[in-house]
Amino acid sequence: MGEHVDNSWNLLMQQVEQIFRFLSEPIFQLSDAKISVISVLVSIFVILISIRLAQMIGRFVNNSLHRRGVDSGVRDSIEKFVRYGLIALGIMFSLDNLGISFNSLAALGAVLMVGVGFGLQNITQNFISGIILLIERPVKVGDIVQVGHSEGKIIDIRVRATLIQTRDDITIIVPNSKFVSEEVVNDSYTGEKIRQHVSVGVAYGSDVQKVIRILKEVVEAHPKVLQDPKPMVLFQDFGDSSLDFDLRFWGTDIWGKDITASDIRTEIDRRFREEGVEIPFPQRDVHFKNALITTSKSQPPLSERI
Repeated sequence: MGEHVDNSWNLLMQQVEQIFRFLSEPIFQLSDAKISVISVLVSIFVILISIRLAQMIGRFVNNSLHRRGVDSGVRDSIEKFVRYGLIALGIMFSLDNLGISFNSLAALGAVLMVGVGFGLQNITQNFISGIILLIERPVKVGDIVQVGHSEGKIIDIRVRATLIQTRDDITIIVPNSKFVSEEVVNDSYTGEKIRQHVSVGVAYGSDVQKVIRILKEVVEAHPKVLQDPKPMVLFQDFGDSSLDFDLRFWGTDIWGKDITASDIRTEIDRRFREEGVEIPFPQRDVHFKNALITTSKSQPPLSERI
């Protein structure tokens, strides 16, 4: 019985050895490196492990920086650099396992540079722009920006593109190069407040001081308006049909600034109705000078025809 078990074990080991020898045989040659099935599998395994470790270590670094009170934009940038660095190391180890030397990589890099010159310009430009965004941090996750015709909140900065979520819950993918080469409006760059304006017109003959008082009371009562700096009401101009005022204030809700302005306009309309302040509509007075009404001899007067 023992001899039979030994023979079966030896047979199994011989089969395993044959399979291993088969997988170790080169299937093709790249320069001086002989590539086999098992070397490819090991390299793929190394890359997958590197990606998984990069994600875990990146989250650990982000959480550690969060506990130390580091800004979210800095945390995200450091986390991405750690992840990209670990993945790059994994790729280098996997290539080394395949037997590809750094000299071969240099030659491959020269070929890639030619490819960049012809067809990969946009990809390379976006990649480099993504690195610039992570280092300089002109924008960060959570900022409310406008680039070109796209406006919304940044939800992620990736290697090639940045994701922007609009107020209609639509996600726009914007190439990173646009944030470097074009004009970018960042409402969140200086903090979590924004200067807002509400234009108001009242009829000629209205009490200006009364209008200013109502506007100040309305804006100061809103919970999302800062009291320091204090809101301001300016008598802007004598319009064609109205006395024009500009209500200026600092709001605390950048994402919901349109809702804040709508609330204030609604309350202004209610207060004006209560206190008898008229909001005019455009109107024109037409005056006729030296108007003569002539009648033809062949036709009766206008009063008789009517």
